[in-house]
Amino acid sequence: MAISVTITQIAEAAGVSTATVDRVLNSRPGVNPVTVQRVRDAMKELGGALPMRGRPRSTESYRFAFVLPSTRRGFFDLVDRVVAQAAGDFRHQHITEVTRRLPAHDAGAFAEELARLADMDGIALLAPDTPAVKLAVNELVRSGVHVVTLFSDVAGSMRETFIGADNRAAGRTAGLLLGREAPAGQGHCALLSPATRYAAEIDRGIGFAQVLEERFAGATLLRVDDMPESEDEAYRRARETLDPKATGGRLTAVYNVGPGSHGVHRALAEHGYDASLGMVAHDLLDMHRTMLISGALTFVLHQDVHYAVTTAARVLRALCEGVRGALAVSNPRVDILTAENLA
Repeated sequence: MAISVTITQIAEAAGVSTATVDRVLNSRPGVNPVTVQRVRDAMKELGGALPMRGRPRSTESYRFAFVLPSTRRGFFDLVDRVVAQAAGDFRHQHITEVTRRLPAHDAGAFAEELARLADMDGIALLAPDTPAVKLAVNELVRSGVHVVTLFSDVAGSMRETFIGADNRAAGRTAGLLLGREAPAGQGHCALLSPATRYAAEIDRGIGFAQVLEERFAGATLLRVDDMPESEDEAYRRARETLDPKATGGRLTAVYNVGPGSHGVHRALAEHGYDASLGMVAHDLLDMHRTMLISGALTFVLHQDVHYAVTTAARVLRALCEGVRGALAVSNPRVDILTAENLA
């Protein structure tokens, strides 16, 4: 009786991921013809009975990479911690996870390092939405690596799904909350966003502007599109741009789609603003929790990070195993947090 070779043995012999071997065995599209031939040659060299087509054994181990920007942002660091905390759960599912922090200041360097992860079975990716990153994602998928985007999408790429809250809806929610803060829909609403290419932040700004235009036509939208990411630099930029002399009057609301909320609040306080000014930020970081309690923030829009991280791993494993309906998942909702409903 011929001894059956395993998918892992074929993958090692061909120098590809187990996901690529599984795709070739099941004649699924998306694998480069050269790679297909390498897998077939490896199977011939190994000899023996081929592994059964379809779902691999439940004891199959997978290597998944969680790829995050290297920038020391509060949210990126939070995701990094949650991935580490979920390591025990992953091991029980025969998943080995690695976290890669890639250079965020240079999209080309980010894409180049991302492309080097072709030995992974799957990748959960939080990345800037740039042409170089799209090309890297497409090449990974063609080589047989499953890719899902996490928290911020890379639309137009061959990624298999996006896992995270609806950021356009989050921005619209902020617009509704802050539009009602302004008397009779009037006043100056500031929209602060960093000079980045993260689709999540772009979509939040679009949603916010849409709601002000649709429901609070009397409100004036003031955009500050180049907010720095560090708290100190955000403070200096906000102190300059949010001076009542520069804004043409007192602000009635502030929406910060990215980092730097504490620095922005420091600048607003120096300009004489207090807790009566409505301000919304994203993600329940420790600093944002403190700001909510003190009244510096009116609302924090949050999503369940642990759920999104574990769902990404579950989807990647289901894709590797060829599970029907692997992409049928529920994304986390946008939660509205106040000083009164903190857990």
